[in-house]
Amino acid sequence: MEGYGVDEAVIALKLKDASNWWHDINESTLWQDRIFHILAALYGLVAAVALVQLIRIQLRVPEYGWTTQKVFHFLNFLVNGVRGFVFVFRRDVQNLHPEIVQHILLDMPSLAFFTTYALLVLFWAEIYYQARAVSTDGLRPSFFTINAVVYTIQLTYLANFLQIMNVYLGEGCQILTVIDTLL
Repeated sequence: MEGYGVDEAVIALKLKDASNWWHDINESTLWQDRIFHILAALYGLVAAVALVQLIRIQLRVPEYGWTTQKVFHFLNFLVNGVRGFVFVFRRDVQNLHPEIVQHILLDMPSLAFFTTYALLVLFWAEIYYQARAVSTDGLRPSFFTINAVVYTIQLTYLANFLQIMNVYLGEGCQILTVIDTLL
């Protein structure tokens, strides 16, 4: 086997130095704050577009009430608005105690995101079924059942985690005592 020449070693060293930019950014609070504020602005923009769309549809056809399309835009507004606030107040969220509160705050928008896009699937399934002249009676109950199962699994996981935390921290933990009374 031949050894590497000086040119290859120089190229390898330059490539190694080129990959250090990520470590510089990852350790910089200024860069982190900028990135998270940009993400917050983008989530806020999507939330604003969803709200404008919801208002536009409501003004155009108010007689239909809460249609699937209106609920979809409302959930998009809600999910993206909460995510935007989480990114704006990221440092405050990271300092919340007990840590389970952080997880709840970060996971609930994900559950609402799941519901939002399950609703989108429902919307398109209804359009498809109606185009093929098939009954749509079973679609909405399926949507609610799937969402109920997902939320039940999450709440069961949360309740089990809180019971473990209660055993670990003892009965003196105030937040766990309050949550135990609710469960």
